Amino acid sequence: MSRKVLILGATGAMGRYLTQKCVDAGYEVDGVCLEDVVSRYPNLKYIKAENAKSSAFVDELVKKHYDCVVDFMTYGSISFRNTFYKYCENAGQYIYTSSCRVYANEANPIVESSPRLSDVTTDPQLLFSDDYCMHKSRGEDALRASKYKNWTIIRPSTTYSAKRCQLLTLERGKILKHIRSGEPVLLDEAAKDVPASLTWGGDVAEMIFRLIFNDRAICDDFNVTSNESKTWSEIAGYYNDIFGLKYEWVDGVTYQRFRDPKFDPEKSLGAIWQMKYARLFNRKYDNSKMLAATGLKQEDFLTLYQGLSHEKESILSDYDPLFDLTK
Repeated sequence: MSRKVLILGATGAMGRYLTQKCVDAGYEVDGVCLEDVVSRYPNLKYIKAENAKSSAFVDELVKKHYDCVVDFMTYGSISFRNTFYKYCENAGQYIYTSSCRVYANEANPIVESSPRLSDVTTDPQLLFSDDYCMHKSRGEDALRASKYKNWTIIRPSTTYSAKRCQLLTLERGKILKHIRSGEPVLLDEAAKDVPASLTWGGDVAEMIFRLIFNDRAICDDFNVTSNESKTWSEIAGYYNDIFGLKYEWVDGVTYQRFRDPKFDPEKSLGAIWQMKYARLFNRKYDNSKMLAATGLKQEDFLTLYQGLSHEKESILSDYDPLFDLTK
């Protein structure tokens, strides 16, 4: 009997590639997603969920007792604590997607044992918030403190894919609008010389795929990221060269108001924290632990320039092959 894998977030930036890898490996795959998607494969079933965090939905899912659950969902601290144990109790392996955003700015390069923001921050508003970097850390803590011994924690860096790309905190929709109009995007000048790591979703999926059913992955954590880093100035140059995107460097408040006209320096804490505690942090990663566990090599991965070039047509297009049901 083939192994059963559940992928929560099967059509996302990483999930779309991981789903294909698991299907190709012959696993029986259920993919939870927000969209209506029809499977092209006999061993893949998509499950549309209006609320994939609801107790009733999760209770029904776990009845199948999957051999592995890969969870790309974003939870708040409380909703995660109310959910994760159900997967741990009813699956052979539970893979929790944390984030490299949990790390503080105290190590170069960053390894899995490097300090986390939740452990060292002196910002009380951040510490007692449920910001992304905080609730991801609390999710890790909940797993470590639990009685379960079948979990794996993965920490992707900023990930781009066929339908997702980022430049600082600008998302694909904003970037695409300015590529098409020829008008420059505005970028925060404070980030110009800060090293960042962006990894192609297909490469992240390969790293995760090799951690599934891997004894070395149990009760451990991994940076699932390339070790390549480029400054945001270099990355902006790639967008210009590959996509023709024009850009200008401006002060931080002007940038935030460009990103969101409703930005309020006194209230828009999430946007401020994403820049201050992520994009303005040195993000050079050591991925040697993941490489040792998976047998992969750094040269197996696309460089950022190669990856953006590879996905150029998909990023620029409204067409998404995942939803082309004619094939």
